[in-house]
Amino acid sequence: MAATRSLAIPIPHEEIAAFCRKWGIRKLSFFGSVVRDDFGPESDVDVLVEFKPDRIPGWEFFGTIPNELSQILGGRRVDLGTFDGINRWVRAGVLGEAIPEYVEQD
Repeated sequence: MAATRSLAIPIPHEEIAAFCRKWGIRKLSFFGSVVRDDFGPESDVDVLVEFKPDRIPGWEFFGTIPNELSQILGGRRVDLGTFDGINRWVRAGVLGEAIPEYVEQD
């Protein structure tokens, strides 16, 4: 059985699920230092999301959504990106270390 990777911070799973349902997020994953050994007191939390096709946000993506997620994660700064927006040069590395937290059930 493979070892389960853990995150450097506690994750309130039910709050994250409710957040995803509220914003029409189909998939939310953590990546970056929060999933590695180099996470520190000043580190932000890197998050990838995929929205439902009919729920693509506007300006909320840059303010309201990451701010709300930051509150859920204890006030840590959140760096929010989309799976489609990952630079092709780093895509394999990012997806390779990403830990899914929420995946909408069909």
